[in-house]
Amino acid sequence: MLVLVLNAGSSSLKYQLVDTKTGEAIASGLVERIGIDGILKHEVGINKKLTFEIEMPTHKEAIELVLKTLTIYETKVIDSIDEIDAIGHRVVHGGENFKSSVIITEKVIKQIEELIPLAPLHNSANILGMRICQELIPGKPNVAVFDTAFHQTMPPENYLYAVPHEDYTKFKLRKYGFHGTSHSYVSKEAIKLLGNKKDTKIIVCHLGNGSSLCAVRDGKSLCTTMGLTPLEGLIMGTRCGDIDAGVIPYLMGKKNMDPHQIIDYLNKKSGILGLSGISSDLREVIKAANDGDKRAKTTIKMLCNKIKRFICSYAGLMGGVDAICFTAGIGENSDLIRENACSDLDFMGIVLDKEKNKIRSKENREISAEDSNTKIFVIPTNEELVIAQDTYKLIGKG
Repeated sequence: MLVLVLNAGSSSLKYQLVDTKTGEAIASGLVERIGIDGILKHEVGINKKLTFEIEMPTHKEAIELVLKTLTIYETKVIDSIDEIDAIGHRVVHGGENFKSSVIITEKVIKQIEELIPLAPLHNSANILGMRICQELIPGKPNVAVFDTAFHQTMPPENYLYAVPHEDYTKFKLRKYGFHGTSHSYVSKEAIKLLGNKKDTKIIVCHLGNGSSLCAVRDGKSLCTTMGLTPLEGLIMGTRCGDIDAGVIPYLMGKKNMDPHQIIDYLNKKSGILGLSGISSDLREVIKAANDGDKRAKTTIKMLCNKIKRFICSYAGLMGGVDAICFTAGIGENSDLIRENACSDLDFMGIVLDKEKNKIRSKENREISAEDSNTKIFVIPTNEELVIAQDTYKLIGKG
């Protein structure tokens, strides 16, 4: 079965064509700068790559170009869009309505629309992707896979905020968590690496431009760092992460900002970018730190200290930890961040093998020392495969 996986952003579109029988991504790509000038980067395997620079005023033109790239140009992998059996859509926010993936209907779309205030840029774009696919690939089922669904197993003591309870009952103010497909995939891979041990205690560190940690007990999300929105938790590329709520009115007064401006400031101008004054790309900050830049060094220390604090917190919450897993762009590729995040945790039985940690690979691998009581893994995430598999589970057998 061939599933087209789409992740529609406000001005971008990621896609993969996945064969669910083999789990292979037959083709993948990224469309950027939708509504500006338009760039499509398409890949087939590791050898065939094609880049288009073409005007794409809307997401409709972007998806049309993706379909043509899959079926017409020299990088085509199928002869017709009729060979696509279903479309799986990443949806950022499912609120409390969706505890698992669902087949998209008008009722489902309406429920996702009602959640737009919780994720205005993401959910609006996700719905747009659904509507366009219904128009361009008629008759094919569409499935919504939610970032928040995996975290719906969190107990109330881990998802409620310490505000009057009516704010939860009336306004659904609570922690929802994100990166659910990644945390789900990586924790399942870790359970396999642990020999399918029962009642596993796993901490997944999804570290990228957006980052979150998740405590996974027996395959279920127990607690996670992101909250009502993706702003809470770790220091990220441009997001501040956890911050004293009193900082917000203080900055609003000092900088003469309204609510929209302060949220934009904390989401897009803070984090690694704001701290370092260099870039939101951690690779550039690490390079500057190696060259002696003091702010860059402080940024890296703050990032790693925050990761370490959550590791210790979640180990305490679960009463121990069987495995710590690093994934996503930073987690999979930065030996420096992994080393610093695990440093001085030997009192908890967490000991990193520095030589193993330096090895670069796209495969699952263990980087813990022989005398470590806790396994430390690097597990490349595969959110698109999770979306494709969920799509198959819902409609494949039919």
